[in-house]
Amino acid sequence: MNNNTSKQQVSFFFASSFVAGWILFSFLQFKTLSNFGVDWYSASVDAGFSYLCLAGAGLIVINNMRYYLPGKEKYWYVVVLSLGLSAVWLMVVRGILWLFLHENTTYMQMLSQSLFIRFSLSFLILGCITMVSLLWYTQQNETAAQERKQELEQLAKDAELFKLRQQLQPHFLFNSLNSISALAGSQPEKARYMIQQLSDFLRGTLKKEDQEWVPLKEEIGYLQLYLDIEKVRFGHRLATAINMSDLAGEALIPPMILQPLVENAIKFGLYDTIEAVSISISASMQDQDLIILVSNPFDENSQPISKGTGFGLSYIQRRLYLLFGRTDLLNSSSQDQVFTAQLIIPQLHSTEQTKLS
Repeated sequence: MNNNTSKQQVSFFFASSFVAGWILFSFLQFKTLSNFGVDWYSASVDAGFSYLCLAGAGLIVINNMRYYLPGKEKYWYVVVLSLGLSAVWLMVVRGILWLFLHENTTYMQMLSQSLFIRFSLSFLILGCITMVSLLWYTQQNETAAQERKQELEQLAKDAELFKLRQQLQPHFLFNSLNSISALAGSQPEKARYMIQQLSDFLRGTLKKEDQEWVPLKEEIGYLQLYLDIEKVRFGHRLATAINMSDLAGEALIPPMILQPLVENAIKFGLYDTIEAVSISISASMQDQDLIILVSNPFDENSQPISKGTGFGLSYIQRRLYLLFGRTDLLNSSSQDQVFTAQLIIPQLHSTEQTKLS
């Protein structure tokens, strides 16, 4: 339901309430006056004009609250506004009734004796209308303010995600260009192949939007281009093994969130050794969560590792927090000289993913 439809329904509700209220109170006053011996013509004129003017005063209150909501003085404002409008209403109604019924001395005497009761009744009715209008428009303003706050928070989150991604791409690009530069002189064919793979990789990733989640199998396809680039760089020293269930392959994942994990695994698995190293990537579903494990050999004696080492893991940690508001979705452990990073991606409904995006 859009805002225009909602506003139309609210306007219809207020209009219907005013018409129903005017008919009800007019009928009640007509019956009351008739029971006190007032003729039907005088009772009809009295009831009709009294509550028609009261309905007009109520509309003035509602329009006033629409454009001006009192702050700390709201309760005094309600009392003063209700008293003032009740006094004006009483003078207007008395003038109209005198214009139509001044020849009926019995009725005019009854009118004079009932002025205080009429004033008190109008004050109660207008006071209720004023309070309801105040509460309604205050709630509307608070809702609008909350929506604006959420939009600002979303803009800030999107801006930070964009900044993180812009930091990631040069980080990877510089590493790849350094590798190409190292191969250009000694192995130009490999350098050209690496440039082609890099071109295909960047063409695919630059087309992606941070707000559009992608299936894991599609993300693995782009990741394979990155791995091909690194295999040219490290040759036979780098081997990869990817194990992914069919169900996990269909699970959705934020784009470009795996590559920093794999880059981190290559960095700590290959940089301090001349032996062949195998990087393992596995993905499976557990309940409503996609679990991705990235493992690489690691010599604990050569260089200590700590959770969150490097730009890659800190990038993912921050990005996951911005998307889900959680800090427990990225975990790392080291056992038997194998370092493993565990990434958890909750699988939300499409509407929730749109809200997070």
